[in-house]
Amino acid sequence: MHNPEGGLTPAQSNRSSDKLLKLLEALTEQSEPLRLQDIAQLCDMNASTALRFLTALQQRDYVAQDIDTGRYYITFKICALAQNVSTFSDIRNIALPFMRSAAKIFSESCNLAIENDMTVMYIDVVHGPQKMLISTQRIGNVAPMHSTGVGKLFLTEYGQAELDRLVAVKKLERLTENTFSDEVSLKEELERIRTCGYAFDNQECEVGVRCIAAPIRDYTGRIKAGISISGPAVRMTDDHIFEHLPYLLETAEQISVRMGWQKRD
Repeated sequence: MHNPEGGLTPAQSNRSSDKLLKLLEALTEQSEPLRLQDIAQLCDMNASTALRFLTALQQRDYVAQDIDTGRYYITFKICALAQNVSTFSDIRNIALPFMRSAAKIFSESCNLAIENDMTVMYIDVVHGPQKMLISTQRIGNVAPMHSTGVGKLFLTEYGQAELDRLVAVKKLERLTENTFSDEVSLKEELERIRTCGYAFDNQECEVGVRCIAAPIRDYTGRIKAGISISGPAVRMTDDHIFEHLPYLLETAEQISVRMGWQKRD
């Protein structure tokens, strides 16, 4: 059955995904590079299909081809994926007790988020006593980089080429009247964040919601995640935020130290 709008049907897509994963698993089980014919036989598929999947994996740097023999082998990029999963699990375990304390101090929700494909992904949330659940801040949900506190923290480490790509691919959608929806104003905001070390979301992502975010760094000094406090703007006033901001910054610093970061005097 064909998809009237073009492309693969869901069933065809599922079969293709299954074949791709089967090929990837076959490569990881081998101790030496394999010929195309051997890979096709191992995966019970014809050579042209195997070559199509191998080419896709090569383009994403998961598979490489020996120049002399033409044989294919798995690269260490697959290990990086596994390492990322392990790292994010470690971050959650380390951050959770600190998040609970921060949620109590602010009496609002505390969120832990990472960067994922030029978006912010929430990997843990501790609700405050009000138990208000912001629509974007549920575990597994994603939000734009340019309109969230944690997202803007990550953007402070973007070079011009990376920022250009973000603008081209993700756009700077104007979600509210306060969203930084042009590159000039966004870059000015990022410079302010670099100077002060924390980032606001002043109803930039959702009307009526404010957020304050602080960076979590790893042993390289790079921002690995962000911890944020979010709540209704009527409660998240400047007075309330700045009264407890030192605690949030200290919390982020303590988590960073446990991630291997060393504070410089």
